[in-house]
Amino acid sequence: MVDANVHSLERQWRSVTFWHLLLLPLSWLFGAASALRRLSYRLHLLSTSRLPVPVIVIGNISVGGTGKTPLALWLVRQLLDLGWHPGIISRGYGGTADRIMRVVADSDPVKVGDEPLLLAQNLPCPVWIGKDRPAAGKALLAAHPDTDILISDDGLQHLALFRNLEIAVIDAARGTGNGFLLPAGPLREPLSRLKCVDAVVINRSGSTHPDLPSGPNFYMDFIGTVFRNLKFPEKQASAADFYGKQLHAIAGIGHPQRFFDQLAAMGLDCIVHPFPDHHNYLAHELNFPGILIMTEKDAVKCQTIATEQMWMLPVRAEVDPRLMPHLLAKLGNHHG
Repeated sequence: MVDANVHSLERQWRSVTFWHLLLLPLSWLFGAASALRRLSYRLHLLSTSRLPVPVIVIGNISVGGTGKTPLALWLVRQLLDLGWHPGIISRGYGGTADRIMRVVADSDPVKVGDEPLLLAQNLPCPVWIGKDRPAAGKALLAAHPDTDILISDDGLQHLALFRNLEIAVIDAARGTGNGFLLPAGPLREPLSRLKCVDAVVINRSGSTHPDLPSGPNFYMDFIGTVFRNLKFPEKQASAADFYGKQLHAIAGIGHPQRFFDQLAAMGLDCIVHPFPDHHNYLAHELNFPGILIMTEKDAVKCQTIATEQMWMLPVRAEVDPRLMPHLLAKLGNHHG
């Protein structure tokens, strides 16, 4: 069943009403607890694990998806082209695994989570998951000793892991909402946190006028034009192949409307079905008449129930060319 409450809550977080003001004291408590926790790490009251290789964390300061995983895919490919041997660690959010484990192309998405599986299927480098990210990183390095840099997909607030570089991703279409911390707003950390990261990447897909925060800002767009069939992956199609047909579209991502808008911009008139982020699909939930189009993130969870009427639209991140030299310069300053 589609969870409309999640998306309704996100809409509420874009405004300021009397009810938001009533929640402000809870937001202040949340902010105070977050600040105290960060201070505890700075004063070494809580321990931070430093791994023997550089660590780059890609995360966000707000609730919901912003495009971190496509950026991680882009960054790892850039590093591979430059001769690095990257590895990826992730919490495996949405998966049921309760231990540290490696993710491979045929792992169970219910167990390992959709985003780690998507990374494992698209990249020739090790992917490991675990709620304890330092332990996941150590396990990856032990199993793959040639790894010389780690990318943490999400984990900006996971301060137990020492990081050399931080990248914060912002969805320009939603921005930072009303600017309040949880629960009055969507923020996990105050906006001032963006001044502390090494780069802010603005995912401007679906937004023509992104509102940029101050600091080192870089743009990112999602590009995708070729559809692939879930049942028969060798079959491809263009948007024109679907014109005039009965179309349904699903998206279980942080911001489903971005995907639906992308399909509309391609001239496709779809009946849309937003699902909660990381939703695990059952066959009867996708029993729509006609053709069903989904994201690649949704597709990794639908392989066992795929029919020839199901198609996915893979996208790739097209990133500001200034970002990689900026990150390498920062990394060089840390490591010589």
